[in-house]
Amino acid sequence: MLVCLTFAAPLAGAAELLAVGTEFSRVFEQTADGEARGMAVEIVRTLAERAGDTVRFNIFPWPRAQAMVQQGRADILIGPYKTPERRFQFAFLDQAFYRDRMVFFARRDALPVWHGDYAGLKGTRIAVVRGWRYGPKFEQARAFLDLHDVGQLENGAEMLALGRVDLLAANERNARPVLEARHLSQTLAEVDPPIATQDGYLAFSNRPQLETAWLRYNQLFNQMVQSGELMKLGEKYGVAIPAPPKP
Repeated sequence: MLVCLTFAAPLAGAAELLAVGTEFSRVFEQTADGEARGMAVEIVRTLAERAGDTVRFNIFPWPRAQAMVQQGRADILIGPYKTPERRFQFAFLDQAFYRDRMVFFARRDALPVWHGDYAGLKGTRIAVVRGWRYGPKFEQARAFLDLHDVGQLENGAEMLALGRVDLLAANERNARPVLEARHLSQTLAEVDPPIATQDGYLAFSNRPQLETAWLRYNQLFNQMVQSGELMKLGEKYGVAIPAPPKP
């Protein structure tokens, strides 16, 4: 069966957009020579091409990337999970482009009893990555958890391996390559059940002058989802994607 895709004509007056984020395994990465790569890079480049725009990419620490888009110093934020707070800070596209399992990691010789009850974690030292959000139930429990902020996921993994914390909260997609690179896969183990399942989005700056661009990219991305193009990209990069909405 032939599928005919109709992409709306590019807007008059092409724009140059700046897309920023932090290093997300298979989603947004950088080669040794500084070239951006990953599933999100291919998506944004495709959308920009179809809109008649050009796009630049840059990787920063996650808090700084968020602040740049929120303050209007960059145009697109790559990969944020949608939270009530962020709904007011950014203009999210309607549909997510990837899905993550948020999980705890622990040392194999000190696996905790975890059944999804945060009250049972009082007094447990938990490493969390600065600027990350871990799902509604975790966020509600932050006030009474013993949380230790780390700047990078790698720092949290090393702290856990050394016994400086008892758990590491992370998304599985990012954590697995870190553990393998640091030869910690046999030392640290994932703890069931998962903390949450969260979807990641592309989000625009809320600047009024970007409203037309947001509408345009939202339409084009909806077409990518409906055509099955996003699903193929997920398979290509080994990234889980949300189930497409029913027509």
